[in-house]
Amino acid sequence: MLFNEGRYFEAHEDLEIAWREETGKVREMYQGILEAGVTYLHIRRNNLAGALKVHSRSIRRLKDWPEVCRGTHVGQLRRDLDAIIAEAVRLGPSRMGELDPGLFRPILWEEV
Repeated sequence: MLFNEGRYFEAHEDLEIAWREETGKVREMYQGILEAGVTYLHIRRNNLAGALKVHSRSIRRLKDWPEVCRGTHVGQLRRDLDAIIAEAVRLGPSRMGELDPGLFRPILWEEV
């Protein structure tokens, strides 16, 4: 999975295809996951303002999903996103390069 390899830009492209093809409500979850990757990408590029903006959209799309949906651990993803954003905010724009790389957490999922 591209997201879990840290290839957030490429993951965005694949997830965009998935959510555009989906017609059901789960489309919203795919968009939230896509935006989680964009949040990570902004953090990697030291763009705190962009990360905060996209994080807000991602969490809004993911907040009503159960802990696990279609094998994806959505609840853990929300917690991981909140943790990395909290640390990025604590560090501030000038120190984002000091962010612990271990905070870029993979999406946990199981094949269903």
